[in-house]
Amino acid sequence: MFSKSKINEPGTPAAPSTADTAAKPATSPTPSESDFKSSAPKAKPPASQLSTDLHITGNLKTSGDIQIEGTVDGDIRAHLLTVGEGATVNGECMADDVVVNGRIVGTVRGLKVRLTSTARVEGDIIHNTIAIESGAHFEGSVQRQDDPLNTGTPKGAPKAAAKD
Repeated sequence: MFSKSKINEPGTPAAPSTADTAAKPATSPTPSESDFKSSAPKAKPPASQLSTDLHITGNLKTSGDIQIEGTVDGDIRAHLLTVGEGATVNGECMADDVVVNGRIVGTVRGLKVRLTSTARVEGDIIHNTIAIESGAHFEGSVQRQDDPLNTGTPKGAPKAAAKD
């Protein structure tokens, strides 16, 4: 029942027996901070969400994700932009990924643009890849570009002459 092994003595680490090492991998018995970092999935920061009763006049810019459920009168720039079913955006939308469930009046620029069946877009779409579901309403032109987020002058465009 009782043994005089050194396992229970404080301050001395127990030497694992050969049976213990064969059964368990050599890890510390208490999880360290690095164990949690390596085993936990990389959580994305939550998307900023603008609620249905919110009306914003002005431009929005974030390096993260944003979900619009209200009304925005201004330009939006984000990593992932989701326009909700009841949302309206009056301005340019620019993001790596753009998902439109609601209404956009203005230019849409994105590496990946997706118009769902409830989408209404009145304006041009400049994209690298696009998906338009059946039922989406779209009025404007579609243009594919390798870098649709670059709003600078095109390579072949002449530059303005400098005045002396």
